[in-house]
Amino acid sequence: MTEMVHDARIVPLNHRPQLDDGILLWAGDSRGYWEGDTLVVETKNFNGLTQSFPPSAYGTSYDKFLSERFTRVGRYTTGYEFTIEDPSTFTDKITAIVPISKVDGLLYEYACHAGNYGMANMLRGARQEERMAAAAEGTE
Repeated sequence: MTEMVHDARIVPLNHRPQLDDGILLWAGDSRGYWEGDTLVVETKNFNGLTQSFPPSAYGTSYDKFLSERFTRVGRYTTGYEFTIEDPSTFTDKITAIVPISKVDGLLYEYACHAGNYGMANMLRGARQEERMAAAAEGTE
Protein backbone atom coordinates (compact mmCIF):
# COMPACT_ATOMS: atom_id res chain seq x y z
CA MET A 1 0.00 0.00 0.00
CA THR A 2 1.19 3.52 -0.71
CA GLU A 3 -0.05 6.71 0.92
CA MET A 4 -0.03 10.05 -0.82
CA VAL A 5 -2.48 12.67 0.39
CA HIS A 6 -5.76 10.75 0.11
CA ASP A 7 -4.76 7.93 -2.27
CA ALA A 8 -4.30 4.41 -1.01
CA ARG A 9 -3.29 1.52 -3.23
CA ILE A 10 -4.02 -1.98 -2.01
CA VAL A 11 -2.27 -4.75 -3.91
CA PRO A 12 -3.91 -8.20 -3.70
CA LEU A 13 -1.42 -11.06 -3.48
CA ASN A 14 -3.91 -13.92 -3.74
CA HIS A 15 -3.76 -14.62 -7.51
CA ARG A 16 -7.08 -12.83 -8.03
CA PRO A 17 -7.52 -12.05 -11.76
CA GLN A 18 -7.14 -8.48 -13.06
CA LEU A 19 -10.32 -6.46 -13.50
CA ASP A 20 -12.07 -6.47 -16.86
CA ASP A 21 -10.33 -4.15 -19.36
CA GLY A 22 -13.43 -1.92 -19.37
CA ILE A 23 -13.04 -1.02 -15.68
CA LEU A 24 -10.59 1.89 -15.50
CA LEU A 25 -9.27 3.34 -12.25
CA TRP A 26 -7.31 6.48 -11.32
CA ALA A 27 -4.36 4.47 -9.96
CA GLY A 28 -5.00 1.44 -12.14
CA ASP A 29 -5.66 -2.13 -11.02
CA SER A 30 -2.69 -3.73 -9.26
CA ARG A 31 -1.91 -7.39 -8.65
CA GLY A 32 1.17 -8.74 -6.89
CA TYR A 33 3.03 -12.02 -6.69
CA TRP A 34 6.37 -13.31 -5.47
CA GLU A 35 9.30 -14.31 -7.68
CA GLY A 36 11.66 -15.81 -5.13
CA ASP A 37 12.60 -12.96 -2.77
CA THR A 38 11.18 -10.27 -5.07
CA LEU A 39 7.66 -8.87 -4.81
CA VAL A 40 6.39 -8.10 -8.32
CA VAL A 41 3.44 -5.73 -8.71
CA GLU A 42 1.79 -5.29 -12.11
CA THR A 43 -0.71 -2.50 -12.72
CA LYS A 44 -2.95 -1.83 -15.70
CA ASN A 45 -6.43 -0.37 -16.36
CA PHE A 46 -5.47 3.25 -15.67
CA ASN A 47 -8.31 5.65 -16.48
CA GLY A 48 -6.22 7.93 -18.70
CA LEU A 49 -6.64 11.00 -16.46
CA THR A 50 -3.05 11.00 -15.17
CA GLN A 51 0.29 11.34 -16.93
CA SER A 52 2.11 8.26 -18.13
CA PHE A 53 5.32 9.43 -16.46
CA PRO A 54 4.61 11.83 -13.58
CA PRO A 55 5.56 14.53 -12.78
CA SER A 56 5.90 15.32 -16.48
CA ALA A 57 3.01 16.12 -18.77
CA TYR A 58 3.68 13.17 -21.11
CA GLY A 59 0.90 10.79 -22.03
CA THR A 60 -2.49 10.03 -20.58
CA SER A 61 -1.77 6.63 -18.96
CA TYR A 62 -4.70 5.13 -20.84
CA ASP A 63 -2.49 2.42 -22.41
CA LYS A 64 0.06 2.33 -19.57
CA PHE A 65 1.28 -0.91 -18.02
CA LEU A 66 3.39 -0.49 -14.87
CA SER A 67 5.59 -3.25 -13.48
CA GLU A 68 7.31 -2.81 -10.11
CA ARG A 69 9.84 -5.04 -8.36
CA PHE A 70 10.71 -4.79 -4.66
CA THR A 71 13.78 -6.76 -3.52
CA ARG A 72 15.41 -6.61 -0.10
CA VAL A 73 19.11 -6.06 -0.83
CA GLY A 74 20.34 -5.34 2.67
CA ARG A 75 19.23 -5.00 6.26
CA TYR A 76 18.15 -1.40 5.71
CA THR A 77 17.73 -1.22 1.93
CA THR A 78 15.14 -2.39 -0.57
CA GLY A 79 15.76 -2.24 -4.30
CA TYR A 80 12.82 -0.70 -6.16
CA GLU A 81 12.70 -1.13 -9.94
CA PHE A 82 9.85 0.07 -12.09
CA THR A 83 9.12 -0.26 -15.79
CA ILE A 84 6.55 1.83 -17.65
CA GLU A 85 5.21 0.63 -20.96
CA ASP A 86 2.86 3.03 -22.76
CA PRO A 87 2.87 2.54 -26.54
CA SER A 88 0.51 5.51 -27.03
CA THR A 89 3.13 7.82 -25.54
CA PHE A 90 6.60 6.28 -25.80
CA THR A 91 8.32 4.22 -28.50
CA ASP A 92 10.06 2.06 -25.90
CA LYS A 93 9.63 1.11 -22.27
CA ILE A 94 11.17 3.16 -19.46
CA THR A 95 12.93 1.40 -16.59
CA ALA A 96 14.42 2.96 -13.46
CA ILE A 97 16.02 1.52 -10.34
CA VAL A 98 15.78 3.42 -7.05
CA PRO A 99 17.13 2.31 -3.67
CA ILE A 100 14.72 2.68 -0.76
CA SER A 101 16.49 3.12 2.58
CA LYS A 102 15.06 2.71 6.04
CA VAL A 103 14.96 6.02 7.86
CA ASP A 104 16.27 6.38 11.38
CA GLY A 105 13.47 8.40 12.88
CA LEU A 106 9.76 8.92 13.00
CA LEU A 107 7.53 8.86 9.94
CA TYR A 108 4.70 11.35 9.70
CA GLU A 109 1.55 11.37 7.66
CA TYR A 110 1.82 13.23 4.37
CA ALA A 111 -0.72 15.98 4.94
CA CYS A 112 -1.22 19.68 4.51
CA HIS A 113 -1.35 21.57 7.79
CA ALA A 114 -2.54 24.88 6.35
CA GLY A 115 -5.18 26.20 8.71
CA ASN A 116 -4.48 23.37 11.17
CA TYR A 117 -4.90 25.36 14.37
CA GLY A 118 -4.69 22.18 16.42
CA MET A 119 -1.04 21.75 15.35
CA ALA A 120 -0.12 25.28 16.48
CA ASN A 121 -1.89 24.74 19.80
CA MET A 122 -0.14 21.39 20.37
CA LEU A 123 3.25 23.04 19.73
CA ARG A 124 2.34 25.98 21.97
CA GLY A 125 1.38 23.56 24.76
CA ALA A 126 4.61 21.59 24.37
CA ARG A 127 6.71 24.77 24.61
CA GLN A 128 4.79 25.79 27.74
CA GLU A 129 5.50 22.38 29.30
CA GLU A 130 9.20 22.84 28.51
CA ARG A 131 9.23 26.30 30.15
CA MET A 132 7.47 24.94 33.25
CA ALA A 133 9.93 22.04 33.52
CA ALA A 134 12.89 24.41 33.15
CA ALA A 135 11.46 26.76 35.80
CA ALA A 136 10.97 23.84 38.18
CA GLU A 137 14.62 22.86 37.70
CA GLY A 138 15.72 26.47 38.16
CA THR A 139 17.35 26.61 34.71
CA GLU A 140 15.08 29.27 33.21
